[in-house]
Amino acid sequence: MQSQNLNRGIDWLTILLYLALVTMGWFTIYSASLPLEETSVLDLSQIYGRQMMFIFLSFPLILVILFLDAKIFERLSFVFYGLGIVLLMGLFVFGVTKKGQTNWYQFGGFGFQPSEFVKTATALLLAKYLSFSQIDLKNFKHQLIAFAIIGLPILLILMQPDAGSAMIFLSLIFVLNREGLPSWYLIAGVVAIIIFLTSLVVNPIYIVIVAGIIIILHFLKNKKINRNPFLYILTLALVSGFAFSVSYVYNNILESHQKDRIDVLLGKDVDLKNEGYNLNQSMIAIGSGGWTGKGYLEGTQTKGGFVPEQHTDYIFTTVGEEWGFAGAFVVIIVFTSLFLRILYLAEHQKTKFSRVYGYCVATYLFTHFFVNIAMLIKLFPTIGVPLPFFSYGGSSLWAFTIMLFIFIKLDANKVNEW
Repeated sequence: MQSQNLNRGIDWLTILLYLALVTMGWFTIYSASLPLEETSVLDLSQIYGRQMMFIFLSFPLILVILFLDAKIFERLSFVFYGLGIVLLMGLFVFGVTKKGQTNWYQFGGFGFQPSEFVKTATALLLAKYLSFSQIDLKNFKHQLIAFAIIGLPILLILMQPDAGSAMIFLSLIFVLNREGLPSWYLIAGVVAIIIFLTSLVVNPIYIVIVAGIIIILHFLKNKKINRNPFLYILTLALVSGFAFSVSYVYNNILESHQKDRIDVLLGKDVDLKNEGYNLNQSMIAIGSGGWTGKGYLEGTQTKGGFVPEQHTDYIFTTVGEEWGFAGAFVVIIVFTSLFLRILYLAEHQKTKFSRVYGYCVATYLFTHFFVNIAMLIKLFPTIGVPLPFFSYGGSSLWAFTIMLFIFIKLDANKVNEW
């Protein structure tokens, strides 16, 4: 009976989109990592062989999730979250350091990155908390608790330090906004980013002058509704303090590689043989693909190994070079279809827990997708964010698979809730 209900409620379109992305991802990894001497696709000494193994091992995970009671994810959300926090804390004792970041456990020849799985645990606990009937995100106390759920893993991940993974958690503010968080939080965040970047290229005094004019005009326009002048003065003081502190933060707090990435984003003069090399080679590879690409396995930049980490963070450069604009557009369409499908299903959930979790999944996946591609075309600093279902790695693939299929299970269960 459970199997019949599962078959009746499961969303096969979402699964089809998932399989399409995983399949295209493997073929792209195969092309990006193919050695001079051809070997078996199951050769575990090769990157594509290990990725094939990760894909095969994903199916038992999927079956376990689909045959579990859907309510277990809500009931044990705090347990999953607590286990995730313990794993993050354990990195400071048992973790291995790679490229200056202590964010991996090592077991023989395989690594495990807990931050990838903690994203799902955080989404589950946040959905559980917001599903309580008395929760109102216009209430400051409730806001603090929601921010704490998101903020604790961010703090631990920043200490590794892994700014890229930590930033993904911040995207959950969009979910909070959807559930009633005042919009000024989002506006303040966007303004802070604009001020930070602008302060690096112009004198902060000009930013303060512009901000002052905007604040005065806003005050005059809304004077009739008895606005508190103190709030306007406080806002200008905060903007001024932040703008003049950017230079200090940039020069004394940020690491050199973080400053280099920001310089590349802002178009400042960078050494194309050092900090600007990866991005420059990536853009060359994508641009050389033209409209239809050079053909599968025919990418000269890919085969020449000019783009480092092309099977992970820079995987989309292989798509652009070998499949061209047309192929890249198809991949983007498939990703977009998955995002829209998840959002559609989330809107039609029968419980608030399932709805909020669905929005978390869509937000996580979209943020990874947007940031990864934006990095390659100089719209975002390079921060090491994998492309879901495409980039090489067991932790990434399994974490995204678990995250997505928990939602598929919750969605299938809504049929049984009628």
